[in-house]
Amino acid sequence: METVYGGFMIQLIGAVNFLISIYMMVIFARIILTWFSWLRDSQLRDVLARITDPYINLFRRFGFLRIGYIDLSPMAAIVVLSLVNRFLSMLVFHGRITLGVTLALVLQAVWGMVSFIIGFLIVVLIIRLVAYLMRLNSYNPFWRVIDTISKPVIYRVNSAIFKDRIIQYTTAVVISIASLGAIFLVLRFLVSFLSRILMGLPF
Repeated sequence: METVYGGFMIQLIGAVNFLISIYMMVIFARIILTWFSWLRDSQLRDVLARITDPYINLFRRFGFLRIGYIDLSPMAAIVVLSLVNRFLSMLVFHGRITLGVTLALVLQAVWGMVSFIIGFLIVVLIIRLVAYLMRLNSYNPFWRVIDTISKPVIYRVNSAIFKDRIIQYTTAVVISIASLGAIFLVLRFLVSFLSRILMGLPF
């Protein structure tokens, strides 16, 4: 009887994991559609919005998930679902979840979102640098969005390093990219190190 119950629970958790994975893909598709203006008024976009927005709106209440024109709420929603998915998978394979494993999973989920943001900012800064060097039209709405994201990052990074010194724009951008890259590598090492310690805790 216990074996049957255990087998049923494994199948149930597997089914829930599958549904969560499908829902994550739907949210991702919803994100992709917002990148293309000609698809924003499509019927597919409306259907996906009705399915995903009630859940995503839970995260839109947190102001820190919005950076200028960028809404990170869908990303946070995916990170939470990913955390639940991994938690259930660990439960299936190990039969129980310790506090250490739970903390490690939460840490990795948070790192997943942080690493995405850092990587996204690096890409934006690289695009801005290439556009500046090629002297592309900076009055285009696209570049205004890029500037809205990149300028605060460039200002904060270089203010922390050079204080009140004035440096060339290209130098400031390159230093910002290098600094974010260094932060990414350091945080990645720390998260990996702390995750191994937490996973090894007996409780």
